[in-house]
Amino acid sequence: MAIARRDFLETTGLAAAASRLAALPPKAPNILFLFPDQLRHDFVEPGNNIPVRTPNLKRLAAEGMQFTRAVTPAPLCAPARACLAAGLDYDRCRVPSNNQNYPLDQPTMYQQLRDAGYHVMGCGKFDLHKPQLDWGLDGKRLIRDWGFSDGIDNEGKHDGTRAFMQAGKPKGPFLAYLDKLGLAHAHIEDYEKRKGKGATFPTPLSDEAYGDNWIARNGLALLDAAPKDRPWFLQVNFNGPHDPWDITATMEKRWRGVKFPQPNRCLTLTPEIHDLVRQNYAAMIENIDRRIGDFLAKLQQRGEATSTLVVVSSDHGEMLGDHNLWAKRHPYQGSVGVPLLVRGPGVQKGVTNHDPASILDLTATFLDYAALPRPAIMDSRSLRPLLTGRTRALRDPVFSGMDQWRLVMQGPYKYIRGWDQQPLLFDLNKDPQENENLITQKPSVAARMAKLLEPVQPALSR
Repeated sequence: MAIARRDFLETTGLAAAASRLAALPPKAPNILFLFPDQLRHDFVEPGNNIPVRTPNLKRLAAEGMQFTRAVTPAPLCAPARACLAAGLDYDRCRVPSNNQNYPLDQPTMYQQLRDAGYHVMGCGKFDLHKPQLDWGLDGKRLIRDWGFSDGIDNEGKHDGTRAFMQAGKPKGPFLAYLDKLGLAHAHIEDYEKRKGKGATFPTPLSDEAYGDNWIARNGLALLDAAPKDRPWFLQVNFNGPHDPWDITATMEKRWRGVKFPQPNRCLTLTPEIHDLVRQNYAAMIENIDRRIGDFLAKLQQRGEATSTLVVVSSDHGEMLGDHNLWAKRHPYQGSVGVPLLVRGPGVQKGVTNHDPASILDLTATFLDYAALPRPAIMDSRSLRPLLTGRTRALRDPVFSGMDQWRLVMQGPYKYIRGWDQQPLLFDLNKDPQENENLITQKPSVAARMAKLLEPVQPALSR
C-alpha cells in the first residue's frame, strides 16, 4: 500500500521534528554505514579457514559486536536495498526484483534522519532506481528525493558498462570520471572480455582509478565537508566484491598462489579456476578492508571515533560455485548470509552473536540511535537492546525471500519452501554447508518451521 510521505510524517510525529535540530538529543551519535555489494558472510568471519586479510574488520569485531548468522531480507541488489531504505519486509517493500524503481511515495529512513536534523550523506551504488541506467553525470539525480543532504549515486559494475554501450557515452559519474582520464573505452573493452567465471585477469585501471578506491575518496570528501555542529549519517556503497572478478595488477600480486577451500558440491570449472576466482574475490575484500581503515582513521582525525556508530554489512552474498550456483538470488547461506559488524557508543566489545539476525533491523537501529520513533508501518526492529546487552535475543524467527521461495531461520534450523520440489530443512550447527535435507528425519521440526512461514505472503506480482 502506498503511503504519502506527508501522511507518514504526521502519523508518526516526525512532521514536528522536521527542520528543527531540537528533535535530536544533545549526544546523538554520528552513523557510518559501510555497505559492500555481494560480500558473503563466511569470508569475513572467524573459524572458516578462509585466508582473507581483513585487519580492520577484525578490529571492528574486537571493538564491537559481530553477528555470524545475519541474513539479508532478499538476496538481490535492488530489493535488499529497498527493504533497508523503507524498513519493510521483502513482500511489502514494493521492489520485488531489479526491474522496479524504489517508489518515491514510500518514505525512507534517510528522509526521517534528514528531517530530524541529521546531515545525511551517501556515495557509491545505491541501486534504488536500477532499471533506469541514468545516474546523472554528477550522481545527484535522485539523491535528495531519497532523503540525502548530499552525495554521489554511481553506477554498478554491469549497469555502468551497459548504459555506456547503449548511449555511446557515460551515463553516470564513475564512467564520466574514467572518460576524463581517457580510460572509459579501455574499461568497457575489458568488461566485454569478462565473459564466464574464469575471467580473472587484472583490469587495465590503475589503483587510483579503480572503482572502490574512487568511491572511498568520494565518501571521505563528503565526510571532510560534514558539519561539526550536528550529527551526520554517511552510507558508503562499495561496488565490490561483486563480479566480475576485476582487480588491479597490484591487488593480483598479493594473492596469486594462495589456496582456498573449494566450492561445496560443485561440478563446474577446475580447482585451479576456482582458486583464481576466490583469490580475486579475496583481493577485492582486502581492498575494501583497507578503505574501511581509511574511514576509521578519518573518524579518529575528526575526533569522532567514540561518538560514531560504525556498521559494516552487505546487501547479499555470492555463491562462488557452492551447490553449482553462482551470484545471488538463492536461499543457501552463501547467497543470503551477510556479514554484520557494529561498533559504537554503548555497544558491547568483543562479543560474537551466533543467533539468526536480519540486516533489515539496521533501519530501526539507526532511527533508535538518533532517538527517532520507529514508524508503526515498519517491519524493522532495533538491534540496540541486543547490541548494548539489555536483551539476549531480538528476533525469533528470522525471514528472507526472493521470487517464489521463502525461508525461515530459528535456532539452528533453516526451513526453505518454494525452491525445490519439496521443502528443505537444514541444521546449520551440524551442517553449515546445507548438504543434508532433514525434512523426513525431523517431521516435527519441519512442521513447526512451516507454520512459522504461514504469515509470510507470497511474492509480489511482477
